[in-house]
Amino acid sequence: MNTTDNAPMDDGSSADLVSVTELQNQLNDLLKQLSPERLQVLVDFAAYLANAESETAIQELLAIPGLLERVKQNQATPKAEYTSWRTLRSDV
Repeated sequence: MNTTDNAPMDDGSSADLVSVTELQNQLNDLLKQLSPERLQVLVDFAAYLANAESETAIQELLAIPGLLERVKQNQATPKAEYTSWRTLRSDV
């Protein structure tokens, strides 16, 4: 199990959502106390964290065997061979 700081949060339960809301409120309160210089440092750090989380997600996707090849194969399919979803699903 990955317990590092850049591990994605599990947002599956309402308890998690409540804690996220509480954390966002705390952050908003603290933001009001920071100088412009400190705000810039925080923006830079948040950008770093977002990038690290994105990189982690990309690495997880690349670790799926054959996923990249399937995506490339699907991109190579001529649009003339596409089928409208409306002809496949009449219950939607």
